Amino acid sequence: MSGEIRVLLYHSTGDTDGIEAAYHQVSKEMADVPGLIDNELLRSETDPGEFVVCSRWASREDFDRWEQGPEHKRQTAPLRPYRHTGMERPYGFYRVEALYTNTSGARAGRERSGG
Repeated sequence: MSGEIRVLLYHSTGDTDGIEAAYHQVSKEMADVPGLIDNELLRSETDPGEFVVCSRWASREDFDRWEQGPEHKRQTAPLRPYRHTGMERPYGFYRVEALYTNTSGARAGRERSGG
């Protein structure tokens, strides 16, 4: 299936400075990866040691190509120690099924529905 996807990677740590530094290092390494649109580091409002890296990809095919390529493990190595080990699967793939944006926002007028 084509279309944008989100990849969420769950992390857990007491070393907030370390994960932030690792996130910035990985993001700089991946700046020119084909198909990667953007990514963000999210910190839990209820548990300050819980983080999610959410990356947005042009397609699942773009993500898979990068993940199976030779640079994947090297580029993401700095974040690996922070991976949430208490989860059976510390990542997830999500396709946008529907999207509404605030009409006064930067993405005004964008509305999508998958299916």
